[in-house]
Amino acid sequence: MSGAWLIAERELRALFRSPIGYVAAAAALLIDGVWFMARALGDQGDKRLSAQVLAEFFNGVSGVTMIVAIALSMRLIAHEQEHGTLILLKTSPITDRAVVAGKFLAVFLVLTGITALTAYMPALIFVHGRVSVGHIVTGYFGILLLGAATASVGLFASALAKNQVIAAMLGAVVMGVMLLWWLLAKMTQPPISDFLEGLAIHHLRMRDFMTGVLRLENVVYYVLVAFFFLLAATKTLEARRWR
Repeated sequence: MSGAWLIAERELRALFRSPIGYVAAAAALLIDGVWFMARALGDQGDKRLSAQVLAEFFNGVSGVTMIVAIALSMRLIAHEQEHGTLILLKTSPITDRAVVAGKFLAVFLVLTGITALTAYMPALIFVHGRVSVGHIVTGYFGILLLGAATASVGLFASALAKNQVIAAMLGAVVMGVMLLWWLLAKMTQPPISDFLEGLAIHHLRMRDFMTGVLRLENVVYYVLVAFFFLLAATKTLEARRWR
C-alpha cells in the first residue's frame, strides 16, 4: 500500500506541477456551473429547483466526469512509455499492482476533488427547492462510481498504448462501446435486450443514481467494471515487464 501511495503522490505532483490538472478542473467546473444555471434558472416553470432539475444536473455532471476521467487517465502509463521512464518503474521494487493502484488513486482523488467543488450547486436546490439530502448524496455517489469505472478504462487503454494519443483513442472507443450497448439492445428482444441494457455504463445504471435511487446491483456493476479494467491494466504491465 505504501508503494501505491508513493505513486499516487508522484502523479498528483505531476498533474498540478503542469497546467493539466488546473485546466481539467477549471473546465469541468465551468461546464458544470453553466449546466446548473441553465437547468435551475431556465424557463422550466414548476420544475425549477426541483428533484427533476437535480437529476438533470447530475446527468450533465456525469458526462463531464467521464470526459475528465479519460483525459486524465490516458496519460498515466502512456506518458511513461513515451518519455522512457516506464523502465524505471519496471526496475523499481514497487510492484505493477501498486503502480496501477497508485495511478488510479491519483486520478480518483482529483475527480473526487472536482466533484466536491460542485456541491454548492445542489445545496442551493436543497435550501430553496424541493429535494432531499438522500437524493443529493446518492447522485454524487453514482458520479464517483462512474468516474472510478471510467478512470479504470482509461488506465487500461494507457497501459496498452505507446503514446497518449493512441491511449485517448482506445479509451474513447471502449467507453463508446460501453455507452452504446443500450442502442444495440433496442434492436433485440428480451432477455437479450435486457442483458445488453445492463451492460451500458451510463443509460439505466446512472438514471437510478440521478433520480436518487440506490440499487446494490448498480453499485456492484461499477465496482466490477473498475476491478476488471484495473486487473487488465496490471496484467498488461506485468506482460511488458517480461518482454
